[in-house]
Amino acid sequence: MEETEPALVPVQGGEKRVCPEEEKEEAVPSKKPRVNDNNGGKSKHPVKDDEDEEEEMPKDEEEEDGETFADMMKHGLTELDVGILKFISEHKGFSGILKERYSDFVVHEINREGKTVQLDDLSIPPEEEEAPEPEPAAEDPDVLTEEQKKELGELQLFKNKEGDVSIEVVDDTKEKRTQIHKAIKTQFPGLETKTEERDTHKFIVAYHAAGKKALAAPRKHSWPKNRGAFCHFVLYKENKDTMDSINVLSKFLRLRPNVFSYMGTKDKRAITVQEIAVLRITAERLSHLNKCLNNFKLGNFCYKNHPLKLGELQGNHFSVVLRNISGSQEQVEQALKSLKETGFINYYGMQRFGTTAVPTYQVGKAILRNDWSEVVDLILKPRPGAEKGYLVRCREEWAKSQDPEAALKKLPVKRCVEGQLLRGLCMYGKKNVVTAFGLIPRNNRLMYIHSYQSVVWNTMVSRRIEAFGLNAVEGDLVLKGGTAHMLSAEEAKGLTIHDIVMPLPGYDVIYPSHHVGKGYREMLTADGLDIDTMRHKVKDYSLAGAYRRVVIRPSDVSWEVIQYDDPRVSLVHTDVEKLEDKPGPVFNTEGKYRALRMEFSLPPSTYATMAIREVLKMDTSIKNQTQLNTTWFN
Repeated sequence: MEETEPALVPVQGGEKRVCPEEEKEEAVPSKKPRVNDNNGGKSKHPVKDDEDEEEEMPKDEEEEDGETFADMMKHGLTELDVGILKFISEHKGFSGILKERYSDFVVHEINREGKTVQLDDLSIPPEEEEAPEPEPAAEDPDVLTEEQKKELGELQLFKNKEGDVSIEVVDDTKEKRTQIHKAIKTQFPGLETKTEERDTHKFIVAYHAAGKKALAAPRKHSWPKNRGAFCHFVLYKENKDTMDSINVLSKFLRLRPNVFSYMGTKDKRAITVQEIAVLRITAERLSHLNKCLNNFKLGNFCYKNHPLKLGELQGNHFSVVLRNISGSQEQVEQALKSLKETGFINYYGMQRFGTTAVPTYQVGKAILRNDWSEVVDLILKPRPGAEKGYLVRCREEWAKSQDPEAALKKLPVKRCVEGQLLRGLCMYGKKNVVTAFGLIPRNNRLMYIHSYQSVVWNTMVSRRIEAFGLNAVEGDLVLKGGTAHMLSAEEAKGLTIHDIVMPLPGYDVIYPSHHVGKGYREMLTADGLDIDTMRHKVKDYSLAGAYRRVVIRPSDVSWEVIQYDDPRVSLVHTDVEKLEDKPGPVFNTEGKYRALRMEFSLPPSTYATMAIREVLKMDTSIKNQTQLNTTWFN
């Protein structure tokens, strides 16, 4: 649950094969990075394309003329809008640019054993369970013709999505057929083959393993009994969030996304390293993807008998570069010592609330009020701000006609929330909104109500800090064995803010007994909700509530101020660069610009941007950061 901020990044030239998803996006200039891109995705406006809809984005859907992204983000949220109001450190704040380049933000997962996950080995584990398949003999150049290779290449890259390629066996012998089978599988990973007889002629048919035609005659693959059913691997990714990455891997391997498991979602605008597990897919097959994926690297393969579960991780380690800082050395030292010793307010970060003029918490509030016409209106109505042209046209059509079929036709990409809701309205009608809304994936639907809980929590914590500072007081809550306990005046004397938790609203929590606790009821009442009836008639939307620590102290905190002259140069040494024996960045003793490079570790479900906010004492919203970047480059 770290930062997910939009980005517009340049493509570097090259001749590598690409995944079908990347190929379509590369048709649009300046939109995709490469794994070995040394410029780290630097852009003039580095917060830009989060609204892009994955790989199915039409080539002609360029940014609309008119408003710049900075202009459009004038309609976005600020920290004040979501209850992020207070600081707990005493140093004087200073300015700095966060995520000017996606390589300025590096995240390494910390697994359940407490080990920092790193990509440092691309080798395939040895096959001990069974004898390896013999290597194919030297290829006869005439086994596959150039035309056949071209057709197979197009099939492999999904240009022929549900088709196949049939190759007639002219000299029909078992040896000849074997040569063709092996040639296809060796030269075009991801394709399967089978032999068919048609009118006394034999053909080798190549197809994708999960294509429609393959399902009619599935090919059975043996899986050694002594091998763990799950292949665990480390996924290194650049400028793509975890779910998008899983979708890319699943499409190229022709698998359903749910065969993959992971412990946590990671940022988009960042370089991130995390562990993934996949059911009954070999390391060799996964390793082949390194030859054709541009902004991923897979390695550290091993087989285990269990998948991964969300939340199993111990946290994340962050390496962050803040560019063009204005603070003195003394200010920087004061800020980082305070972060290390006191910590930061554990606010929910800005990405929890969306980037458009309609915040996600407003939709969540309407769901909790059971106001389904308002839910539909908030999701589909026209809005100012940063959106693709096809979404704007869809919203305009909905506002004009209220016809879900007509509005849906305006969307070339129908997997977005708007498309899924419109499909539901087409299927179930406008009088059955609850069922129609159910076509949106469950996690997306719950995001709205969790966003509302988060804005309530942020607001109440700001009031708590305003009223009592860093002291524990009578009526505060602490956790004892996982159960909330309300402090007496005597108990509070021996505790500090680091012991205090605050509740997210729900039917299974208690609230502080002091006046801040009463603020929960006042805020929910003002929003048309009853704090005593948080059970919803739709079970999914019932909120039990939870407890969250008010202040977090990062661990493994370190920092340095570095000098540099070229803003295009990367200031971090990535796992892939280390694997390729590329030297790390060398810093000058003097330079045109100054940057703060900081490292720290955080527990799960905490936001690195909120730690950075405490250091800079600046608004971390995209709206504010975009204005900073625009000023910096102008």
